[in-house]
Amino acid sequence: MTSTDAGRRRLALPAGVSWSNYALLAIFVGLVVVFCLTVPHFATWANFANVLQRNSIIGIVACGMLLMIILGGFDLSVGAVGAASSVVAAALIVHVSMPFGIVAALLLGLVVGLVNGFFIAKIGINPFVTTLATQVLVTGIMFVGTAAQPVYGVPESFTWLGLGRIGPVPVPTLIFAAIAILTWAILRFTTFGHHIYIVGGNKLAARLAGINVDRVTILTYGLGGLFAGVAGVVLLGQTNIGQPASAGDWPLTAIAAVVVGGVPLSGGVGKVGGAVLGTLLLGVIANALNLLGVSPFWQPAVTGAVILVAVGIDSYQRRRLERR
Repeated sequence: MTSTDAGRRRLALPAGVSWSNYALLAIFVGLVVVFCLTVPHFATWANFANVLQRNSIIGIVACGMLLMIILGGFDLSVGAVGAASSVVAAALIVHVSMPFGIVAALLLGLVVGLVNGFFIAKIGINPFVTTLATQVLVTGIMFVGTAAQPVYGVPESFTWLGLGRIGPVPVPTLIFAAIAILTWAILRFTTFGHHIYIVGGNKLAARLAGINVDRVTILTYGLGGLFAGVAGVVLLGQTNIGQPASAGDWPLTAIAAVVVGGVPLSGGVGKVGGAVLGTLLLGVIANALNLLGVSPFWQPAVTGAVILVAVGIDSYQRRRLERR
């Protein structure tokens, strides 16, 4: 295969991603229609708002995960970062002030993300080992600092951030929408966003083109950590308790949402719309299963089957494109 042929095949991938997003949208709309007709109490705004509110946190994390997956990596520490941000925010809100607690929580997420990016880019440790080690480190420090006890005393007014609404729309959903729009704008309009795609597609070619791959990697992981910090603050708004043991399922759930959205783990391609639709699709399915009274033990199995089917269809479509 010549380099020209390889380039043509590489250029064909974004078209595959577009097809995947349209197919996922059709699946999502079809499922919503079926659930509205068959699941009791599903077709109400109260239920839709509940779905949005419950899944907006994972959606925020998924936006950061999307950036890192496009770059060719991922982050297993986002759960620990989210929990730590929630605990730090709670402690500082109680003992100092609300603005200081929020800012400190966001800075914590940013710093942990930058540290992950530094070890991946400068030291050369692969993302799995780096972020797994960070996850264990942050969790350990958090449990030592809190004696594994929740942090209480956050003012009741803070719950507006996680449980409040502006009109009929939950506040966490508006935050999720803002993060999604910001992520889209970064990827669509900024040089940094274009560099994320290039580095994820071919790191060596990016270096030869004069792109500072290390800086792009560090900043991308920094954004991923920052978004996890935002999610941690919103989580505190929903629970009103800084819980060290929370958010353990965030990394795999966020990765699943991005992958179901048609974004390959190989890097170089991906769209925000896919991550948003993947998040909502998994959330709608979980909600319908709850309303149908399906055992919680069966719900992960159904979610896993949905992931396999969605990724299988997307992978098959990509192979067809590559063979043309």
